[in-house]
Amino acid sequence: MLFNRVFLTFLMYILLYTGNSFAQDEICDCPSMSKKGKGSFYFSWGYNRDWYSKSDLHFKNTSGDYNATTGNYDSYDFTIYDVKAKDRPGFRDILRTDLTIPQYVYRLGYYFNNKRDLGIEINFDHAKYVMVGWQTLRVKGTIHGQQIDKDTLVSPDSFLHFEHSDGANFLMLNAMKRQRLLVSKNKKLWLSGVIKAGAGAVIPRTDVTLFGQRLNNRFHVAGYIAGVETGIRIDAYKHFFLEYTAKGAYANYMNVLVIGAGKAHHHFWVFENILTLGLQFGV
Repeated sequence: MLFNRVFLTFLMYILLYTGNSFAQDEICDCPSMSKKGKGSFYFSWGYNRDWYSKSDLHFKNTSGDYNATTGNYDSYDFTIYDVKAKDRPGFRDILRTDLTIPQYVYRLGYYFNNKRDLGIEINFDHAKYVMVGWQTLRVKGTIHGQQIDKDTLVSPDSFLHFEHSDGANFLMLNAMKRQRLLVSKNKKLWLSGVIKAGAGAVIPRTDVTLFGQRLNNRFHVAGYIAGVETGIRIDAYKHFFLEYTAKGAYANYMNVLVIGAGKAHHHFWVFENILTLGLQFGV
């Protein structure tokens, strides 16, 4: 994976460059240490790759409104089981179009004091969730007054396509713990382990095609997410750092907007690889 290769290459370079200059028995001041002892703020930006568990997609609209386009009454209550989905990294667009087109992340954090071992962080992941097309899946429920319970080819052009492609969008508030591992003798490089845990909201914009009708809906709070993120961090020259983490989380989308008055619900596990570059300063 791209993030793994970039990170391992950078880490090997740092270790070879510093040689034996790291010492565990000589722990120096933390990066961006404040003379007033009030801690430090940081901001970081980066990108992610994502893997999703299968999920059951439940669609419901009991309004019974007549749809002149389809010639049907928009009444349905059905579930599609074990839906597969993938991400859409878009890394080729980083330099070609817009830095925010790919699956980006940002973090805004604060370590409480000069020891910099505990902190809080606002953590946002623009992760894209895209349903894999042309799956044969079990569909059970009621569609336009007709009962259905059978394996069905779920095609994007005639039945359903579903994606949070403007972002599944995980917004979390994390508590953080940082543990210094190695410090260079010249006090210019720090290697640390980090762990973060928190919860927050999912704020998707869902692009859905249902029964031939397409709608790219508005951003809205649709549910919640909770998870843990852990990895390593390299600080350089006090004010700069590179952080690589792996994240596992559970996301529950309880109120996804779809066509008309309809709603969708699904929940899944997500695993992320995240690489960020950051800037920090003491206060």
